[in-house]
Amino acid sequence: MARPLLKFQRYLRRRPLRLLFLLLLYLTAGGCLLFIQAGFTGGAVGSGRTGVGGDSDGQNLGSTGMVVRDTRGNLRRFAPPWLIPALQTPSGRARGGNTTSIRSRALKSRNGRDSEGRAQYVGCYVDDTQKRALRGTAFLDYRKMTVFRCQDNCAERGYAYAGLEFGAECYCGHRIQGWNASDGDCNMTCKGDRSIICGGPNRLSIYRLELSQETSMHYGSAIFKGCFRKPDNETHALPISIAMQNMTVDKCVDLCTEKECPLAVLGGQRCLCGVPTPHFSLHEHEDEQLCQQRCPGDELQTCSNNQYFLVYQTQVQDTRCLDRQFVMTGPRRLIALASFPGAGNTWARHLIELATGFYTGSYYFDGSLYNKGFKGEQDDWRSGRTICIKTHESGRKEIEAFHSSILLIRNPYRALMAEFNRKYGGHVGFASQTHWTGKEWPEFVQNYAPWWASHTLDWLRFGRKVHVVHFEELKRNLFSQLRDMVLALGVQALEERLLCAEGQRDGNFKRSSLRKLEHDPYTPSMRATIDDLIRTVDGALRKRGLSGVPQEYRPR
Repeated sequence: MARPLLKFQRYLRRRPLRLLFLLLLYLTAGGCLLFIQAGFTGGAVGSGRTGVGGDSDGQNLGSTGMVVRDTRGNLRRFAPPWLIPALQTPSGRARGGNTTSIRSRALKSRNGRDSEGRAQYVGCYVDDTQKRALRGTAFLDYRKMTVFRCQDNCAERGYAYAGLEFGAECYCGHRIQGWNASDGDCNMTCKGDRSIICGGPNRLSIYRLELSQETSMHYGSAIFKGCFRKPDNETHALPISIAMQNMTVDKCVDLCTEKECPLAVLGGQRCLCGVPTPHFSLHEHEDEQLCQQRCPGDELQTCSNNQYFLVYQTQVQDTRCLDRQFVMTGPRRLIALASFPGAGNTWARHLIELATGFYTGSYYFDGSLYNKGFKGEQDDWRSGRTICIKTHESGRKEIEAFHSSILLIRNPYRALMAEFNRKYGGHVGFASQTHWTGKEWPEFVQNYAPWWASHTLDWLRFGRKVHVVHFEELKRNLFSQLRDMVLALGVQALEERLLCAEGQRDGNFKRSSLRKLEHDPYTPSMRATIDDLIRTVDGALRKRGLSGVPQEYRPR
C-alpha cells in the first residue's frame, strides 16, 4: 500500500499543472449545475437580498438558500428541453409516473407530522404564473423546503393559506384564487423531505393554516383588523379620504402607506387613512358579513360600503407612543413588575414603556434587552429613574424593598415551557428536541414548578399594594388591562398612547406561535403536581378577594 501512495505523491510533485487543471474542471462542472438549477426558478440563484422578506428562523441564507420575491409580476419558469414535454402535458404530471405512490405520499402530506396541529390540507390547485392562485409573499428554497417550513413562514406573516409548488416553492395568500386539480397532479416531493409531496409543475399543494386567535390575518404586508361601523365624526377620525373608481385592497393599502398612516380603511369606492383614536378605536367589531361587498377593481376582494368599513393595519409605525425618557421628578417610590420567569415580563415592559413614555428598569442586567431599546436595563434598580423594575425575586427581604408592585401571573404549563425555551434557545429561540426528551426537562419541571407557586404566594403575603395581572387577560383585553396597570404605576393613562401601544403590541420578543412540540412534554405525575400548585394559588387569590386564576388553566 505504501508503494502506490509514494508513486502518487511523486506524480503530484511532477505534474502540479494537471492537479490544477482537474480542480478547475471540477469547479466549472459545479458552476454549470448551479446554472441549470437557477433555470428552474425563472431567474438567477443570486443574492437573497433581491427579496423583501426573510426566513422566520433568522438564518442568513446563501446563494442557494431561500429567496423572497414578488409574485404579482409576469414570471416565467424555464426548464431544459428534455423536461418541457412533461411540463406541457394536460395533467402537468411527468410521463411514466407512479400515480399510486404519488397518491399515497399526498395523503401522507395531509396527515404527516408537519401538518399536525398547524394546518389542514385543502387540495391540489392549478397555479398560473400570469395570475397566481396565492398572491402573497413567495419563498424559494431548492435545498431544504418542507411543508412545515412553508407553513411556518406564511403563518408568521399572518396569511390564511400556504401552498407548495415544484417541490421547492412556497406561496402565501389570504384566499385561494385558482381552480381545483387532481391530487395526482401534485406529484413532486419536497426538496427537504422526500417522503412528502410539495405540489408539482404549475400545481400547488395548499394548506389552510390553523392560526391561533391572537394571530392577526394579513393581506400582503397589511394586517386585517376587521369590520367596523362608520364613525360618527368621520372627518376627524380619518382625515384622509380619496375616492377611486377601480378600488382594491392593494391600492388602498399602498395609498395609506405612502401617506404614512398606520390604518387603511375601505368604504366602497373610498379609501380612508388615519390612526386609531377615541373616535375610531377599533374596539367594537361588527359581523364581517356586513362588509362583504366586492371591490370595484377586483371582484375577488371585498371593499365594504359607506356604512361599514374594512380596516387594515399598514406597515407604517404609529409614532405617537415611541418617545421615552427617564423619570426626572426626583426620588420616587420603587414599584416592582414581578413575575415568575417565562410569564411575559419583557412583553409587559414593552407595553408599559409605550403607554407611559418612561423607561422600565430591571433588578438584573440583560445586554440583549438593552440592545433592543430597554435603556433602563443599565440603570441601578434603586435609582428611581425608571417607572417600574422587573424582578423574578421572591424572598421576603427582596419583596419588602419595593413600595408597591404589579404581579404578573401566567398559566404554569405555558410559563414553564416558555422559560425552558428561553434557557436553552434564547429570548425568541427554542430548546432542541434533545433537551425536551433528555433529562433536562424533567429536572427543570421538578425545580421550577414549585417556584411558580411560591413566587406568587410570597408576593401576595409580603408585597405591599399588589396589583395582580393575569397574562391571559392582558392578551385578551389589552386596552383595559394596560390602562389599569398604568394607573397602578401612578401615571395618567392617556387614551391616545394606549391605542398606539395596542397597535404595536408584539414588540421584538415574540416566539413563533406555530412552532409547537410534536408531543405533550408533561407526564401524568408532572400534571398532578402542577394541578395541585394551581389549586393552591387559586385559593390564595380568592382569600384576598380576587377572582382566582383564569378558567383555562384550572385543573379539570
